[in-house]
Amino acid sequence: MIFFKRPVYNYFYLAAVIFLSVYIVSWIQQQHDWGGWALTLFFVSIAIAFRAHEFLQRLSFTVIIFAAVTLALYHPGYFQQWGSYKLSNLIIPLIQLIMFGMGTSMSLKDFAAVIKTPKGVVIGVFSQFIIMPLMGFMLATVTDFPPEIAAGIVLIGCSPSGLASNVMSYLAKANLALSITITSITTLLAPFITPVLMKLLAGALIEIDVVKMMWDIIKMIIIPIGAGLLFNRLLSGRSKWLDKAMPMVSMFGIAFILTIITAAGRDSLLKIGPALIAVVLIHNTFGYFLGYWSGRLFKLPESDCRTIAIEVGMQNAGLASGIAKEMGKIATVGLAPAVFGPLMNITGSSLASWWHGRTPKEEKKDQDIYEQPVNYSTP
Repeated sequence: MIFFKRPVYNYFYLAAVIFLSVYIVSWIQQQHDWGGWALTLFFVSIAIAFRAHEFLQRLSFTVIIFAAVTLALYHPGYFQQWGSYKLSNLIIPLIQLIMFGMGTSMSLKDFAAVIKTPKGVVIGVFSQFIIMPLMGFMLATVTDFPPEIAAGIVLIGCSPSGLASNVMSYLAKANLALSITITSITTLLAPFITPVLMKLLAGALIEIDVVKMMWDIIKMIIIPIGAGLLFNRLLSGRSKWLDKAMPMVSMFGIAFILTIITAAGRDSLLKIGPALIAVVLIHNTFGYFLGYWSGRLFKLPESDCRTIAIEVGMQNAGLASGIAKEMGKIATVGLAPAVFGPLMNITGSSLASWWHGRTPKEEKKDQDIYEQPVNYSTP
């Protein structure tokens, strides 16, 4: 990420205003070719300017994704093929690299929480694989999208929670250990649960080969994470550079995957874009709402309820995109995951920021007891 002295960031706000003005002029004159570049540079300038503010910098990565997606919509050729090489072939290796990075940051100790506090973990995992798949199925059923695009809505619902949920849980003053555990377990269960759910809920929309999908997800998740765990065990404490590099690599990988999918499905996205965005937003926000109340229903602490809300609402859009690629339907089934990714970062950041200023009730009670003045006077 780019860093400057604070006063310099103000110039990027000025640049953003200039680029936005250029875009408006180009839109009026129907000069879409250079208008796309102007809008892309507007988002890039805003993303850099946001780095100067503690609150806004959380949205910086999401704005960069908007810049990349804008460029893909206006100039899809840059992200479809270079020479004779199709860029969609990079999706699977990038997902494997991201999963390897996840593995390097994990150890068997991370799963100790399952034994210590099984209630929160069990509720979180069950909520993840019940709420979002059923919501996806319902939305795909009531909307009038083509079958393959509707299947993509179900697919993003059947996917495990995403890595971004761990960051949002931290910002929301939620239970970070529970968040990491739920993400890890749902990710490891995905090769076995996601294909079965897809067959049950989307089998009427598109053909689902359960065994092939299981193997595809194992290649994308289990093998890379296993390699990362082994790497972490053998080189424990000697790979600090990797710990610092992998978050940046993961962010780049996710942004590039979403850009490739946007370019591939550009024509379909322009036709149904607003409607798909609305459906995905409903899917995402109801995930937060129902996830939170599933925790409340079982009387979990406020911090755990926040964690489950974020884990349920934020899906692994990259994995869903990889599955769509392996199905050979990246331009249709892959559209919902491509839209879900940027949107969940915006809503997740907003929710985390709102919760960040509100200490969980049980923590506040402990603070009040701790801060209560003691009367040393003799009765």
